[in-house]
Amino acid sequence: MSDVLEQTGGDDGGSASGETVSPEGQESVVDESTERSSQGTRVRGAGAGDAAESAGSATADGAGTVAVDDEDEDDDDGENTLEGEAEIAADYLEELLDIADLDGDIDTYIEGERAHVSIVSESEILVGERGEVLDALQELTRLAVMTETGDRSRLMLDVAGFRDRRRQQLVAQATAAVERATSTKQPVPLEPMNPFERKIVHDAVAAAGLSSESEGDEPNRHVVVQPQA
Repeated sequence: MSDVLEQTGGDDGGSASGETVSPEGQESVVDESTERSSQGTRVRGAGAGDAAESAGSATADGAGTVAVDDEDEDDDDGENTLEGEAEIAADYLEELLDIADLDGDIDTYIEGERAHVSIVSESEILVGERGEVLDALQELTRLAVMTETGDRSRLMLDVAGFRDRRRQQLVAQATAAVERATSTKQPVPLEPMNPFERKIVHDAVAAAGLSSESEGDEPNRHVVVQPQA
């Protein structure tokens, strides 16, 4: 899987030779999402049918065209699309939990132009030892959404608060690496991480005023914190 979340050389990662992220100007994050098709939103609820019927009546009666603010319409479409992704993902995960006979509540929200879905549970059976099961389940959920909408999904999935805890651990590791690089004046390599984790480290290092690079190939790709030049 390409580095979808790493903020080095774009959203999907860069070359194996290493990408540099500095506090003065991190490389831009490239949104690889494809052009949305007209069938990309799944509409639910009784209001959709009423709206369509009213629109049809207005056309038949020759009532004319209602002016719509293009900017507001675009904003609403984007928000509705993300909410639709979250709903589809929640339905898919609810069915999966039923099949697996697992307990858990599902929360959804929109943040940073991305749909977020969280399975609230005390069990980490869907997380795995280092989040491998969670990452695989996230990809399956994205595929389920894409099958429904026809559009590539960038939704984020969390289970039992794993990603939040992992984020705190990674920030602590990045802080320690920054201190070590500053005191020794030597580059500090970190353990192999997935794209999501590397992005968190790059951001934390940049916030501390140093730069960092991603080096190596998957699954051994890792972050190297650079001392102050």
